[in-house]
Amino acid sequence: MEIQLKERMLPVPLQGGFRMEDFWIWCGSVAKGEDGRYHMFASRWPKEFPMHPGWLLVSEVVRAVSDTPEGPYRWAGTVLPARGPQYWDGRMTHNPHITRQGDKWVLYYTGSTHPFADLTLGEDVRPEDPRVIVARANKRVGIAVADHITGPWKRFPAPVLPVRPNHMDNMLTSNPAPCVEPDGSVLLLYKSRAYKQPPYSGLLHGAMKLHTARALRYDGPYTERSEEALFDRDVELEDPFLWRDGAMYRMIAKDMHGNVCGEKYGGVYAWSEDGDHWQLVRGEQAYSRRILWEDGRTELMGNMERPFLLFEEGKPICLFFAVSNGTDSFRDATDTWNMAVPLRYTADCQDLQ
Repeated sequence: MEIQLKERMLPVPLQGGFRMEDFWIWCGSVAKGEDGRYHMFASRWPKEFPMHPGWLLVSEVVRAVSDTPEGPYRWAGTVLPARGPQYWDGRMTHNPHITRQGDKWVLYYTGSTHPFADLTLGEDVRPEDPRVIVARANKRVGIAVADHITGPWKRFPAPVLPVRPNHMDNMLTSNPAPCVEPDGSVLLLYKSRAYKQPPYSGLLHGAMKLHTARALRYDGPYTERSEEALFDRDVELEDPFLWRDGAMYRMIAKDMHGNVCGEKYGGVYAWSEDGDHWQLVRGEQAYSRRILWEDGRTELMGNMERPFLLFEEGKPICLFFAVSNGTDSFRDATDTWNMAVPLRYTADCQDLQ
């Protein structure tokens, strides 16, 4: 199956996307609002804390606005702030994905909490910190709902995708990727981890796996979850983006090891006829971490995650990524932002195949 997405990517605007000088910026999901402007829902947390794993403890979902799809986007307010450790999403919100469902805006996201003290300003938190360990294990997928894209947003007392003991998603659920069907039902891809079975060695959780769930409407219940991971054991993907192309479902996602697309952290492409059984396209890239700027420079991004396609009138017009500088994943990153990549459209390329 031919991939056309990579070939459609135009040079990246130097002043496009969404940045905030004093914040780490991640994720990025965009919709055109009732006001005709483009609204990006993204994650941010202060640079006084480490990029990783600071996001697990102090990330919040915010909204930014632009007159054009590629930006630049300007911060317009916090959407899902911390609301107290007693809530399932009380300490952290992350992974926003905005959808329009009927007369409602529905925002999917990941939330978490922990019972420990707050981070203090400038504190150097590490992955082995108990707060980080508990926050990771408490990640769950939930939704917030609003009548207008600017809010106010109604949050719920429980996640829509809790974990399930004795299943492959018994530790956490995260990275929601919804596809709204014509009848209002929802196919939802999500990431999970499972606790390892004894005897234990090293980390007590397994690799990241993708699963499916379905609901008759956005607020659930989400059932019919896949009992097995969508892909083979040697495949580890995250950050799926899902859409429907006629009778076919399509997906792009991040290749954690590069053994599918040929580039570590590059983009993979998959398709499905029913949304539950997926075929990977091996040896081809949906996108590369090496991007072309509009001034002619090329740059290999340290990370390139959370791909999101913006469609207008059924046509993909812009591709968004959460990106970092540096060369060693998050370890040497000094800046992160949401990148906007305009897409070429011609009459002989009417859909993504």
